[in-house]
Amino acid sequence: MVVYNPKSKDANEFINHEEILETLDYGRANAHNRELIIDILNKAKKAKGLSHREAFVLLSCKEEDLNEEIFNLARELKHKFYANRIVLFAPLYLSNYCVNGCSYCPYHGQNKTIPRRKLTQDEIREQVIALQDLGHKRLALEAGEDPIHNPLEYILESIHTIYNIKHKNGAIRRVNVNIAATTVENYRKLHEAEIGTYILFQETYNKKNYEAIHKFGPKSNYEYHTEAMDRAFEGGIDDLGLGVLYGLDSYEYEFVGQLMHAEHLEARFNVGPHTISVPRIQPADDIDPNDFDNSLSDEMFEKIVACIRVAAPYTGMIVSTRESEKVRAKLLELGISQISGGSKTSVGGYTDDETKGSDQFELSDNRSLDEIIDWLIAKDHVPSFCTACYRKGRTGETFMGMVKQFGIGNICHPNAITTLEEYLVDYASDKTKKDAEALIQRELDSIPNPEVRKSTIEKLEEIRQGQRDLYI
Repeated sequence: MVVYNPKSKDANEFINHEEILETLDYGRANAHNRELIIDILNKAKKAKGLSHREAFVLLSCKEEDLNEEIFNLARELKHKFYANRIVLFAPLYLSNYCVNGCSYCPYHGQNKTIPRRKLTQDEIREQVIALQDLGHKRLALEAGEDPIHNPLEYILESIHTIYNIKHKNGAIRRVNVNIAATTVENYRKLHEAEIGTYILFQETYNKKNYEAIHKFGPKSNYEYHTEAMDRAFEGGIDDLGLGVLYGLDSYEYEFVGQLMHAEHLEARFNVGPHTISVPRIQPADDIDPNDFDNSLSDEMFEKIVACIRVAAPYTGMIVSTRESEKVRAKLLELGISQISGGSKTSVGGYTDDETKGSDQFELSDNRSLDEIIDWLIAKDHVPSFCTACYRKGRTGETFMGMVKQFGIGNICHPNAITTLEEYLVDYASDKTKKDAEALIQRELDSIPNPEVRKSTIEKLEEIRQGQRDLYI
């Protein structure tokens, strides 16, 4: 019998099937155990996090008043660690060539109907300029796994191209990378290319189901894929992003597995995940979500986000344009700290209107970036394009240490305000500019340190005079 060990290098030990099943039984058995649930909530209020088993008890809770406490605590912890800042980014799809047989993704190698495309470096420049002209500063690179069409050298060349495009006042200051599991040596090359976060979705933590829905290709190797984050860390990348695709398996199993993976990174490297993503399966070419019988309601989805926030209060949480405006509005309050905006999920989609049918998934939020920013402002969130920490070396354990001591707000909040001002001066509609004025004044007044407030006001004026990329 395989023994659960969060410090192990073996995926079957740190994502242990028997431990997950025992956790599910324990949580379900204690769904009405008020004394235990209250004890766990009291522990969570200390903002030091919870174990996967404690978190699942909260997810299983059937007591209405205690569920309300869970949601209220999630809101409180979200504000304590991240205040009302919401970081914005966009995905950039480089290539949809792929050799894997993932049954939930239209890029799978046997799909003969999807148009295949790989961007040249000149086409990447066109895409990036279009994204810069929207106001984006942070991208997440996406590409299928294909050693012939999408070798690592192509990814590295693309990163170099992106970082060197300067159009008007635009610049991409942080390139996150979401590509297939690879070797320590290749992760070292990505680190040397100065990527931000390395993101890799597990899709499902249930090994049996994982192997069933990854029918062929390199990704079908469960252990190699699940242990990728360890190799990335060994290659020097210390900002790592976890994610599952809710709907492929039981949401309970995925919830526990996702938190066990976070615990493993903490146990082995003393650095939890920089981000946790919570996508749900959506329609796409050749993909019908009804083929998967593990869909979950909006209400349970909201509770999952709240319980992850309570269990891992330090981590950034991401929800994409897969979700509707209505769902995203609720999730922002409960734990989400990063969202995509103005997204296209097709290769070449930011400049080419003829890409329909090649999207990786259908969008549920099709609003422009400017509309999303104005919407955030109306809800009293501060849209942020800040990338300062990554260029100041505040990553990995350094970043986590600051977050856990609630110290990152003294840096992030002023930088969020100044990057919002950049957007307002360079890209915003008149309505968004007008709506943002009162927000910025309120946020300035809320900066407790008078010297930091004074410095922020000075930087805002410098930005209005033409300076860019000013940060603490």
